[in-house]
Amino acid sequence: MTKKITFPILLITMLIMFLTPATAFAGKEEVQLSTSETDAEIYIDGKLMGKGSAEVVILSNSCVTVRVEKIGYLTETITFCNKKHDAVPPKTYYVQMARDDAYDASIQTDIANIDIELKTSLSETDAWKLISMIITSYFDVIEVTDRETGYLRTSWVVQSFQQNTIRTRMIVKLGDTDPLTYKIKLVSEESKKPGTSVKNDELYREWDRVLRKYSNVIDELQSRLK
Repeated sequence: MTKKITFPILLITMLIMFLTPATAFAGKEEVQLSTSETDAEIYIDGKLMGKGSAEVVILSNSCVTVRVEKIGYLTETITFCNKKHDAVPPKTYYVQMARDDAYDASIQTDIANIDIELKTSLSETDAWKLISMIITSYFDVIEVTDRETGYLRTSWVVQSFQQNTIRTRMIVKLGDTDPLTYKIKLVSEESKKPGTSVKNDELYREWDRVLRKYSNVIDELQSRLK
């Protein structure tokens, strides 16, 4: 009697094991996704699955998130769902990528966020006047200035873009008096989100780019304070 009961149970168990995956895949949907940029990276649920085009498989009763990225372009995120009350995913999907406005408004640089030594043959008084004049031609507000200690710091200037917020400031410190040397730093930071408050320091990170309108300030200081 025991053997007769055991065999049907074993058979049912095996059927469940084999049929369950088949059932999940039976209702799957496939989307052929392509992008306007043939080298754009396509991530499906965080995993790189191709460049320029990829097949997106959505299992029954599930969703997948597709992220398309390329330097110089805005990141595109699309969610496809294959659930009972959702619209059926399209067979094909085309991503027209748009230029990153923050990227286009800036330049790549290796002089941001580092102290740069600036030696000058001018007197301390004349050098300080010229430094202040040059910096205020780029930055409207000086937050701290002290000629006696040779320290100057501008207020942050914030500019928001479609997918980023950039904040920029200038810092000047006296490095040495003989020869007269200043340390100048152009600070450039990004939050990677639009509309970030300038006060949210924890959301900003150093950016290896500088907005074009500040790209000449270091060169001008170096050339005019020789």
